[in-house]
Amino acid sequence: MVVESTYDGGVNVSEKQHKADHRSRPTGAAFRTFMGSHWAPRSTELPELTEAARYAATRREAVSAAFPGERLVVPAGGLKIRSNDTDYVFRPHSAFAHLTGLGVDREPDSVLVLEPVIAADGTPAGHEAVLYFLPLADRDSEEFFADSRVGEFWVGSRPTLSSAAAELGLATRHLDQFADAIGKDAGPGGLSVRMVREADREVTMLVDQVRGQVGLTQDEQATTAVQLADEAFSRALSTLRLVKDDWEVRQMEEAVAATATAFDAVVEQLPEAVRRGRGERWVEGVFGLHARHTGNGVGYDSICAAGEHATTLHWNRNTGELSRGDLLLVDAGVETDSLFTADVTRTLPVDGTFTPAQRQVYDAVLAAQEAGLAAARPGNRFKDIHAAAIKVIAEHLLAWGLLPDGVTLEQTLDAEEGQFHRRWMVHGTSHHLGIDVHDCALALREDYVEGELREGMVLTVEPGLYFKSDDLLVPEELRGIGVRIEDDVVITADGCRNLSQMLPRTAEEVESWVRSGGVRQS
Repeated sequence: MVVESTYDGGVNVSEKQHKADHRSRPTGAAFRTFMGSHWAPRSTELPELTEAARYAATRREAVSAAFPGERLVVPAGGLKIRSNDTDYVFRPHSAFAHLTGLGVDREPDSVLVLEPVIAADGTPAGHEAVLYFLPLADRDSEEFFADSRVGEFWVGSRPTLSSAAAELGLATRHLDQFADAIGKDAGPGGLSVRMVREADREVTMLVDQVRGQVGLTQDEQATTAVQLADEAFSRALSTLRLVKDDWEVRQMEEAVAATATAFDAVVEQLPEAVRRGRGERWVEGVFGLHARHTGNGVGYDSICAAGEHATTLHWNRNTGELSRGDLLLVDAGVETDSLFTADVTRTLPVDGTFTPAQRQVYDAVLAAQEAGLAAARPGNRFKDIHAAAIKVIAEHLLAWGLLPDGVTLEQTLDAEEGQFHRRWMVHGTSHHLGIDVHDCALALREDYVEGELREGMVLTVEPGLYFKSDDLLVPEELRGIGVRIEDDVVITADGCRNLSQMLPRTAEEVESWVRSGGVRQS
């Protein structure tokens, strides 16, 4: 990789890279003229409005209606340093992506502003959406060849103000204008401003300065009205994603289909993973190859856990061996270029056959998942999915004699005094899924856990059982067995549709899949 110091001109709220003194570049006027001349004209053809942008406009209308007369600020966030003068691949803040239609690696440091429109009679009349960003620089600028973060020589071409406006269907302005625009008519006693505080520290500091928040201690800031207003705004944007529109559901379908293909490749490569050693890493690499080829990459660090590692819920070190007779738990998802991600888990017998003990645990988890899937229907509450699945888990543990002596099913299911079964399944059965793997995370409990399931919601259903090798309450034949089965579903008018149903789920189907080398049977 070639490296260069970063030109520090203009507005840049990304993390600042270290400028190495030992590097130098020509600075003479003749050199700059030479670098900026004799280039073919750039295309002036404008892109068409994207489908993603059309749906984003509808979402912005909903936000506008919820916060009339207020200036609303949604930053994309900036680049994060990975190692000295290299950056992580940029991912815009989820709220920004949701409200603009911009996806992977699009426009670091940009800010979406919903500017309130006031009618002649003084009443709010909606908002104008304005995107402030760093557009493509002219070729006679130093940025063109000298800025290793944003310069065209280094990272490729970026949109112009006019091309971004055409692509997204909103007004566009240079990022240099943002500071003045955000302060117009704002401040104590002026126009109310709300923002997504967590998206960009530098933008937050600027907006707080406009709102008279600078100089307050952290404790004082945390209790001010503007801080609470910002929290409510971020929560509203997160809650907006609870019900997916048609475009979002299609993105989820694409993510799941790509994930299924990647799972097939993993199953096909199981013998090679055993042969090569450090097989968990081989599995991770195979899945990641397909995720990167068909989408942006993985939606989260893949869990590729063999044997005892499968009893650690978030095992993603993936340093272990795969051996015949092991179970391999793979929890992974492909993220599309639009940033929507799948989240699917399959537990596979490495040699194609479950042992009796493995089969016992697997069938119990499958029965729990079937109960959870049946509860995923409109009119039920989100928490009903977990209640249905965990009841089946508790029934099996009770029948196997693992719960404390004398405890009944009703007692262990009691939320206050029971829950003994949670020793072997400490996590919930479901979460919302979408542009974040744990989507809508800021929603209130009343809207999320206690909320009613509605058509268009996308959820996971993922019960499991995990028997650690040092758990003395568990029969020896079950120790070291971890099983999770996870599918992604969309709530429909009369139930749910399993988006990942193309992947084998029953023990017999999974055994056949592994023995066939990843070829799914129709």
